[in-house]
Amino acid sequence: MITTDINTIQIALAGNPNSGKTSLFNSLTGLNQKVGNFPGVTVDKKTGSFALDNQMKAKIIDLPGTYSLYPRRADEWVAYNVLMNVEQKENIDIILLVLDASNLKRNLLFCTQLIDLKYPVIVALTMNDLAHKKGIKIDVEELSRELNVPVIPINPRTNKGISQLKKTIAQSAVRQHTTALPDFIDIKKLAPASIKKMQDNFQNINDYTAIHYLSNYKNLPFTNAQKTILEEISEEQKFSATKVQAEEILQRYTRIRQIMQLFAVEPDPLQKKIFTDKLDDILLHRVWGYLILFLVLFILFQSIFWLAQYPMDAIDWSFTHLTSWLSSILPHAWWSDLICNGLLAGLGGIVVFVPQIMILFGLITLLEDTGYMARISFLMDKLMRKVGLNGKSVMPMISGLACAIPGIMSTRNIENKKERLLTILITPLMSCSARLPVYTILIGLAVPNKFYLGIFSARGLIMMAMYLLGMVMALIVSIVLKSIIKIREKSFFILELPVYRAPRWKNVGITMIEKAKVFVLEAGKVILLISLLIWFLSTYGPKKSMQSVDEKYEILKAKTPSADSAAIAQLDRNLGTEKLENSFAGHLGHFIEPVIKPLGYDWKIGIALITSFAAREVFVGTMATIYSVDEDNTSTLQQKMKNAKREDGSPVYTLPTSMSLIIFYVLAMQCMSTLAVVKRETKSWTWPVVQFIYMTLLAYSFSFLIYHILK
Repeated sequence: MITTDINTIQIALAGNPNSGKTSLFNSLTGLNQKVGNFPGVTVDKKTGSFALDNQMKAKIIDLPGTYSLYPRRADEWVAYNVLMNVEQKENIDIILLVLDASNLKRNLLFCTQLIDLKYPVIVALTMNDLAHKKGIKIDVEELSRELNVPVIPINPRTNKGISQLKKTIAQSAVRQHTTALPDFIDIKKLAPASIKKMQDNFQNINDYTAIHYLSNYKNLPFTNAQKTILEEISEEQKFSATKVQAEEILQRYTRIRQIMQLFAVEPDPLQKKIFTDKLDDILLHRVWGYLILFLVLFILFQSIFWLAQYPMDAIDWSFTHLTSWLSSILPHAWWSDLICNGLLAGLGGIVVFVPQIMILFGLITLLEDTGYMARISFLMDKLMRKVGLNGKSVMPMISGLACAIPGIMSTRNIENKKERLLTILITPLMSCSARLPVYTILIGLAVPNKFYLGIFSARGLIMMAMYLLGMVMALIVSIVLKSIIKIREKSFFILELPVYRAPRWKNVGITMIEKAKVFVLEAGKVILLISLLIWFLSTYGPKKSMQSVDEKYEILKAKTPSADSAAIAQLDRNLGTEKLENSFAGHLGHFIEPVIKPLGYDWKIGIALITSFAAREVFVGTMATIYSVDEDNTSTLQQKMKNAKREDGSPVYTLPTSMSLIIFYVLAMQCMSTLAVVKRETKSWTWPVVQFIYMTLLAYSFSFLIYHILK
């Protein structure tokens, strides 16, 4: 039914996975897109808009890819709920269905089901060039006549056929659909009595909708009263959803085979292999396939570090100089400190991750566009299944080596709920780039700068061991958690290997921008709030103790000659250190000292553990403040830390303490940004809390062991 507002129509974009749906969506909408979530689920809801002509505009919803109207995965259920429209929220005017010309027989199943739902359907026929290479010839006009719907050949990569498609959509929007199209198969014969009973109780539903309501009413958003009626009809008529579905699919494929003989010519199955088949012989080889995979992942990992470093340094430099400039021109007051060290620090902590997120998702989109991503999942599935995951868990874990945040965001393509949750819970154990400053400082303290065989650095070997430790622990934790998490859902790793194609650079750019927007606007809110909280705890403390510190240093400054700028600067640094010790964060450090003392830590390290919860790399800045040195002078910081003494005169950073602290940062969840993203992806605070607790206990236990073994 066409909406009354003829100037704006609502379109649902549907199709099989890998049929070219995303390319068409990007071609139609460009950057006029919004990414949210479908209500109640974490599956992306991509919506966009585009002009059909001077008088008409279209809003389009990109539904998750699905093979049929009998859903299995969470994203297929999302598409199914929209198409069933039980709550009548979407008010779809037209379905724009993408069909892959090179896999027409399989795609036509979903197409004919949508036609029988009595939606106005327009078919966009993609992959025509690939069909031609395979020797498949399609009579488009005959196909359109058989289906009773418009069929428009298109190529979203080159915009071929897009203008004709828009014209057809506009014509369909203004056309009055007064007569219903005939069913593709005889739906009524599938369950005549049940359909009649349904139509007596539910007005204005067609035969095929009645079948689906009866088949899936337990999973559709009906009211309790409606579900009671549906259950009574099902029991009274002895309705068997499985039997009806099997009969329906059989009839559809029988008719599809018959009509394809009229408009399509398929090649001999023994024809010459196409390029994709030849390349798969190498890339999926039991030996060469894994070697090539390792090389691709190595290049991907190195590229994330190398490419992201420059914009991250630029962002860090910009925020540092902006903070310094504002500090110099703003009056000395609490609100200026809030702006400089609270608000700007929080914003910097958000924006600095954006280059990694954009680059990572850009590279992943390149792998997906070329078709190699599916091969990675295929190759790694066997290993991943042994630890409770599947092949699609590989890329999030690899992504976690750069940053856990984009890695966790990329778990959305894992259909199985348990496997997706397991992947989310273990990805932060992979050593991310934020741990590097901590590793560098502490390994420099704990490990002598020696070389073995003249080329293998002792410090480099320890660094590599920390990365391996994180990977191994992630797999071990997954084995343990898979028997604890009681989500019972069958896992099927059914994967279609798409053909190899050249990447779509426009698609890559749009994806990078959209992922960055999602991170900044969603996770960024939580990160900023926690950053402000940490600023407050580090800046303020009990009134009497803070006043006492201020008075002490006012007296010392009064005794210091004004010309002695070095002495005054040193007093300012000492003032900052002592105020930090007496702040709420400092009191928390002293409070947790009895708990962390068995690990070899003192209260100063306790403050760093608290403040670095904002981000692991904050550890270095906190240590620099505590030991009154310039943050940029890491060699001086290392020297100060090396010379730090306990009350009894013994050094703080011995080999046992340093290694204990390194292990703690390898295994602990010291990143509020990651917890914020986990909360967003799981739609609950339960799993971030579980993740924080288990990783903290794991870090504490292993740090305790390593400290007492080396002590």
